[in-house]
Amino acid sequence: MQKVVTLEVVRFLCDTSRTIKRQIGILIARDGTITHVIVGDAERINIPDLTKYPLGRKPLRGLRLIHTHLKGEELTMDDLTDLALLRLDYIIAADALHGSGGDIIHAACLMPTGSDSTYDMWSGSFHDFDMDFKSHINALEEEMQRAAGTTLDEGYERAILVSVSTQSKFMLEESMYELTELAQSSNIEVLDKIIQRPRTVNPQYLLGIGRLKEVIIDALAKGATLLVFDQDLTPSQVKAITDITEMKVIDRSQLILDIFARRAHSRDGKVKVELAQLKYMLPRLTGKGTAMSRLMGGIGGRGPGETKLEVDRRRSRQRINLLEKELEKLQKARLQRKQKRIAYGIPTVSIIGYTNAGKSTLLNALTKSSTFVEDKMFATLDTTSRRLRFPREREVIITDTVGFIRDLPKDLVAAFKSTLEELEDADLLLHIVDIASPHLEKHMTAVDLILRELNLHEKPVLLVFNKCDKIPAETADYLAIRYGAINISAVDKTTFPPLLEAIEELLFFRITAKR
Repeated sequence: MQKVVTLEVVRFLCDTSRTIKRQIGILIARDGTITHVIVGDAERINIPDLTKYPLGRKPLRGLRLIHTHLKGEELTMDDLTDLALLRLDYIIAADALHGSGGDIIHAACLMPTGSDSTYDMWSGSFHDFDMDFKSHINALEEEMQRAAGTTLDEGYERAILVSVSTQSKFMLEESMYELTELAQSSNIEVLDKIIQRPRTVNPQYLLGIGRLKEVIIDALAKGATLLVFDQDLTPSQVKAITDITEMKVIDRSQLILDIFARRAHSRDGKVKVELAQLKYMLPRLTGKGTAMSRLMGGIGGRGPGETKLEVDRRRSRQRINLLEKELEKLQKARLQRKQKRIAYGIPTVSIIGYTNAGKSTLLNALTKSSTFVEDKMFATLDTTSRRLRFPREREVIITDTVGFIRDLPKDLVAAFKSTLEELEDADLLLHIVDIASPHLEKHMTAVDLILRELNLHEKPVLLVFNKCDKIPAETADYLAIRYGAINISAVDKTTFPPLLEAIEELLFFRITAKR
């Protein structure tokens, strides 16, 4: 039978602790190896960095802590917080004041999610602490996995979504709904959502540190591997939060960048995404690495006379310069293609709209093409152009653009500006809106703001409400009249005639007449 610790070791720790009047602790791995010896002061010990013993995807770390208490006190709140935050197998505080030294102990381990208590605590004589540690810890981890409802060795992330703001509850809930959609688009399983409305936002942690630790402990208990904040985190906030936990910590912008990295397929798109990632990550390179591993694991190795962090920053800047030069070449090639279209005199229609409004589905239906379509945010990123024929031998080039979203990361807007600049050459913008979305007006406003930022707000725009089959016909008709839009369902071609007539009218009569 494997014991948590032997009486001889506990007594030795207590005798030494009384002699030097300091708390002493040891960390023991599951194979019985002592990995750390810790000497503190009379009040506490400070547990060292344990990144060499990563938590991984198991519920517990695989290390147990044995330490002394000089004043006969039971397990403190700091002890229990360390147990939960570090996911230790067990923690034992040996009483170095009473008895023979080490005869009285206070022990605790974590309990599975859903239990009546977070901790299973025990106090008494060491001689009564009779446990087969190996069997106990294996059974405990199995129960934790069952309680979390998942096996922790699966190859995808599980996240807790956190929103901290002084905005109204309605606005926070609306933003959290969108963050959930973004997480699902990145194949992240959302385990829980937390919304906080403090009077003032903590400048270091967003949440107060006590509440943040509660969130992290709860996240670890549920088997989460990732914390996703709805608010953009500053480099100092990322560092402060990741100093508390080894969980990956990302914000909304980083999540969007991750989606773009997964979905970009063309060379043009990949260059823009990598450029945006590097510009976003550069000020956040702090040396720890866990907060950065969601997007990239660091660049290059150690050079003579330089730290790894300095090398990472220098090579990141070099890579940014190379990507910017490549982007210039791609822009020149795109300009040549544009000049050819102008020479042929074929009108251009650009489909714009909030992400997941059905733009690619409409392009496929109108042109009988097979652009990739999925019911997720940013399912398609690369610009796609197709020919659309009208009666009387007329045709146009119709282009599907990347979906818009509120508060798009600035670096991503800059990187994709060249793509969005193609809208300048469009003779008509088709603004596609998901009429069934409860956030219809917010989405329309977000698109209008981006058009203004690009100085495209004076372009001819045809407002099109998609997915009209998902709401009552009376409601759809009312909304179309109210906003001056045309109702369609991109999966039902019988709804297209009014749209095609409006496009033909605008392109071949009104716009031509103006020319």
